[in-house]
Amino acid sequence: MIDRNHTRISISRQCKLLGLSRSAYYYRAFPESAENLKYMLLMDKKYFDRPYYGVERMWAYLRSLNYEINIKRVRRLLRLMGLEAIYPKPNLSKPASGHKIYPYLLRGLEINRINQVWSIDITYIPMKRGFMYLVAVIDWYSRKVLSWRISNSLDSEFCIEALNDALKKYGKPEIFNTDQGTQFTSNKFTDILEKKGVKISMDGKGRALDNVYIERLWRSIKYELIYLNAYENGKELFNGLKEYIEFYNEKRLHSSLNWQTPDTIYFYTEKSKLLRKSWGNTNRIHAPNIMINRLLA
Repeated sequence: MIDRNHTRISISRQCKLLGLSRSAYYYRAFPESAENLKYMLLMDKKYFDRPYYGVERMWAYLRSLNYEINIKRVRRLLRLMGLEAIYPKPNLSKPASGHKIYPYLLRGLEINRINQVWSIDITYIPMKRGFMYLVAVIDWYSRKVLSWRISNSLDSEFCIEALNDALKKYGKPEIFNTDQGTQFTSNKFTDILEKKGVKISMDGKGRALDNVYIERLWRSIKYELIYLNAYENGKELFNGLKEYIEFYNEKRLHSSLNWQTPDTIYFYTEKSKLLRKSWGNTNRIHAPNIMINRLLA
């Protein structure tokens, strides 16, 4: 896919043309033991069923499966995966130096058009001999995945690449929602949005399901693709994700979209207009509050 010996096009330029981050290209299996990778996969699956499980409950869950693991290792692995128990709690943590936290703007807001609200998030992706991280930008109204990148580290570079790619291809949203991760609160990230006049919204600390629609995307990707395959390397993972996300956008029917696809809703074809007329315009959503999120979890 990438020719490292090409005399005219640099590796950086080739990665950009392919929509592949450089960190994904240079990826080598992460030096976690096979035992730790097994624990991480188990906890990742459990997290989707019980997102309110913290360190102690995850430790108790693994012990119930007869695994001899101490709580310190569970805590380290959860941090490495970027997983945190979801429940309302006071925001006692301070943002990184120089980072600004923005208020959550979506509570009770009716989402009734494309490019009204976009959001971004990162998720842990297990592989056969390691793991990577996936970031994606989605449009809330249509559920369309606007852009995505994979990386072997939780830096901000691949998040910025995904953001710029979405803005380049689809214009800009009215509101852009993120969590309070350092990748999204960094000035380098927020400055891009502010310069384009986009309103920035951030989930409350420990309330990841404020971003529930992208959480649903993660569940679909993992149960319909990742957990069914054991990808060997970054290239295999990239190709698998590329094929699935094209399917998700173009062919996967969503009950919440009146059994239409994200692309149909986003590009609003004549066919979708006829379907809306026959079914009624029920494709209106409201930004969820935390109580609704708990019911959806």
